[in-house]
Amino acid sequence: MSIPPTDIPTQLRHISFFGQLSDEDLAHITRYTRERHLEKGEVLFQRGDPVHGFYFVVSGQMKLAVSSPQGNEKVVEIISPMQTFGEAVMFLNRPYPVFAEALSPTHLLHIGQAVVSELIDQDAGFARKLLAGMAIRLHGMIQDVETYSLRSSMQRVIGYLLQQADAEGGTTSRDIELPTSKQVIASRLNLTPETLSRIFHDLNNAGLITVHGKHITLHDPNRLARHQG
Repeated sequence: MSIPPTDIPTQLRHISFFGQLSDEDLAHITRYTRERHLEKGEVLFQRGDPVHGFYFVVSGQMKLAVSSPQGNEKVVEIISPMQTFGEAVMFLNRPYPVFAEALSPTHLLHIGQAVVSELIDQDAGFARKLLAGMAIRLHGMIQDVETYSLRSSMQRVIGYLLQQADAEGGTTSRDIELPTSKQVIASRLNLTPETLSRIFHDLNNAGLITVHGKHITLHDPNRLARHQG
């Protein structure tokens, strides 16, 4: 179901660097904002497509990925509700370096580049917040590279499970629901699906987790964290 146009300014306030803007500014941005509704598996843009703005996920989930000529796919990032993507690349005057595909039925807002450039020219504070947001994402990507380079496959999977449970410690069991398919999660963690399944099996045999499809119980998060070594 489409969000009525009058609700778009409310949704825009969820974007961190729009949060402190005036109602007048948000009304102006709304005129440069378009809604998109995607079905599961629908591609929003392909690698090499031109960039005309950035996106905000109202509901659903998107994956950003690259694929090789042989058909192998690497998931670069999974974008969840209330997150944005595409801010940095729209300033490079270059095409998208990844493709974006909906992992579930997804509702998006597309904010045009022209209005963002206008706000940057008018408001130094807005420009600083936008840069801060992009810096946080860059820092996260650097942490990802560190994780893939320096952590074992087991450590990556355990770290991901603890992150999903939002639990770095404690002995109380936690139930989590994987947000997407195991194949996508494996690609995100730079693993093969077979390796991810083997690690889940090993953790299950060790009594650390129980796996039922996408539903996983962490029996003792503190013990699971120690299992990272």
